[in-house]
Amino acid sequence: MSATLHDLGPVLALILVGFLPNEVWRVVGLMLVRGLDEKSQIIVWVRAVATAMLAAVMAQLILSSTGALATIPLPARIGAACLGFARHS
Repeated sequence: MSATLHDLGPVLALILVGFLPNEVWRVVGLMLVRGLDEKSQIIVWVRAVATAMLAAVMAQLILSSTGALATIPLPARIGAACLGFARHS
């Protein structure tokens, strides 16, 4: 089972185009926030905005789904989300 370069092309493209650019920005972000106080007002605000955006995306995915997710009944999607939140907490 030896993989040829042709077989690995899509995986290499994903790594090159999807993974590496994201990692570069994560490392830059880590270097920039090294000296920031975690409890400063700006960091608290950024965390609140990020949490609100994540909640909005989750609500949109649950309430107005398209594609294969739309075939799952709304009560099942809401119940699965509630179970996931309860399990995580």
